[in-house]
Amino acid sequence: MPGAIVPGGGEPGGLEPGGVEPGKVQTVRGAEPRQYVCQRASGPITVDGRLGDATWKRAEWTELFVDIEGDRRPRPRHGTRAMMAWDDEHLYVAAELEEPDVWGKLTERDVMIYEDPDFEVFIWPTDGRGWPEEGTPYYYEFEVNALNTAMDMLLRREAASRGYERESRLAWDIEGLQHAVQVAGTVNWPADVDEGWTVEAAFPWKALAEYAGDTPVPPRHGDVWRVNFSRVQRVRGSGPTECDNWVWSPQGEVQMHLPDRWGYVTFSETAAGEG
Repeated sequence: MPGAIVPGGGEPGGLEPGGVEPGKVQTVRGAEPRQYVCQRASGPITVDGRLGDATWKRAEWTELFVDIEGDRRPRPRHGTRAMMAWDDEHLYVAAELEEPDVWGKLTERDVMIYEDPDFEVFIWPTDGRGWPEEGTPYYYEFEVNALNTAMDMLLRREAASRGYERESRLAWDIEGLQHAVQVAGTVNWPADVDEGWTVEAAFPWKALAEYAGDTPVPPRHGDVWRVNFSRVQRVRGSGPTECDNWVWSPQGEVQMHLPDRWGYVTFSETAAGEG
């Protein structure tokens, strides 16, 4: 682990995060979705899960994750945070998860990885402000466990309901996706105390453009997309419905598939650590 997770993170410099106009924000029980400025990578990124590249040393972390329901639930027991960067070819995501007992059992791709403790990325390539009249109805989901077993999926929102109704395509893959995990400790060995695990992923713009509609991909300076991150936390030996859901931007209820409640990510041409 790069180091103990501490509260904070702060907002990146340069562009105002989100660029959100008053009255244009979908609130969750009075709380606005979180905002982040995704800066350009300051150099090559090797997707190995170690988070040792210069970009990750300069990029801003998100705030610590909270319960998916927000302030009505207790703060998570273990820290989780993420950061993002981009270049002409990829959108990059890195995450750090504190965990005293790292474990996983799923080794087959494209199964429901959330049945293990996992880290998840949700990407909606639009700012969502004109939905459903404007913006693509499609969004992407990625899940990975501590064994680096992954699932990716394309989902389509149903405009009529603007709610839970959705179509999913598990057979669809993010072509060219790269992902890696590093564990600070021992996987599936409960006799010791682990520090946690880190995740790194690279999402090719070419794949994300496939269902982005009229959204420019790669994004332009100042463009805003909706993104959220989730951590499904399970204790070894717990039942299938016994879990915690910790997220970057709270949803207000136990339901990730409401993209208009996800965070606002503003893309900046400024290199990570500058501006």
